[in-house]
Amino acid sequence: ANGKLKPSAQAYVEEVAGEGPRHFDFHPSNRYVYVINELGCTITVYDMSGDGRLTPVQTVPTLPEGWEGSNTTADVHVSPDGNYVYGSNRGHDSLVIYGIDQSTGKMTYVGHQPTLGEEPRNFAITPDGAFLLAENQNSDTIVTFKRESDGTLSATGSVIEIPAPVCIKFMPVGG
Repeated sequence: ANGKLKPSAQAYVEEVAGEGPRHFDFHPSNRYVYVINELGCTITVYDMSGDGRLTPVQTVPTLPEGWEGSNTTADVHVSPDGNYVYGSNRGHDSLVIYGIDQSTGKMTYVGHQPTLGEEPRNFAITPDGAFLLAENQNSDTIVTFKRESDGTLSATGSVIEIPAPVCIKFMPVGG
């Protein structure tokens, strides 16, 4: 490896018209890519071949069945252990949680967690996978959740008040 980039065999992926792909995250195995679709309120998983080709595997909703309110999605993250994927709903004010089948990348619904605020634009999982911090842009808060072994989230009671938060990043410790 010389550090130079070269084009992959596939220059781009065509999403379903109107879905509005917004962000993506790689599975720790680097075999799967999870894309959150802002306008369609869905998450699509792609299988990534060795030459960089992306093949769609499955698309799932971010909203509970029957929910009719206005919503867009914002962010998506795969847990460090690769067992769960989380997506944020702005409007429903929640995080959707899906389990990940390690052999296929397919998602199985686990549940929804209210973010305890309004407009969760971004969130981050601690590098050790123990906690998830969700920022609520329109209620000026960052709320900390404990990640349970089944992927669900439990509020810790820790709430940071900060004007209009939009992004959370963890800095590496040490040099």
